[in-house]
Amino acid sequence: MARISAAERRNDFVRAAVEVIANRGIDGATTRRIAEQAQAPLATLHYCYDSKEDLLADVFEFVTSRFREAIADSDPHADLAVTAHAILRGVMEFYVESASLGTTALELINWARRQHGEHAITVYDKAMETVRTALRNAAADHPVEPETIDQITYVIACLADGFGLNWLTYGDRSAAAEQMQISASVLESWLAARLESSPAAL
Repeated sequence: MARISAAERRNDFVRAAVEVIANRGIDGATTRRIAEQAQAPLATLHYCYDSKEDLLADVFEFVTSRFREAIADSDPHADLAVTAHAILRGVMEFYVESASLGTTALELINWARRQHGEHAITVYDKAMETVRTALRNAAADHPVEPETIDQITYVIACLADGFGLNWLTYGDRSAAAEQMQISASVLESWLAARLESSPAAL
């Protein structure tokens, strides 16, 4: 039998922790349950991680990196409006296809705010900056004011997070499809009004 490296084991424990946290919350995510989910001895988990907090830090980074990847992967390298729509849809689809990650993200944000508030803010800021970067690149040929990029980023975050909370609460796929269209139409209407009134866009 091939020996599993410590890095592979840590990856197993991180993915197992995502599932346990999604089902039981942070407090219910004991190291024993995480080890059982990973089908590994508890002693191996404690060998890989000095504490549960160290494991949660890796889980936090894994979940937020997946969100950033979803944003980056949704960037069509098109114009500003098309890019904004693609990012919004990409994040909404990420919520639907990755319910455990979405639930775990909410749990981790609440935990991080209680434990180390600045860390939660920094991680969220990184995700927002990924959106801003994609939007700035999309607007390169027809620059808009930095304030407009910030506003579009905020609107995307509000629509995506609102959709995500609704999806994670109800889990209704048929409703989710309709709500995606509603969210997209709200963004379309807002973008049309905002970009038309932006001096730099004229």
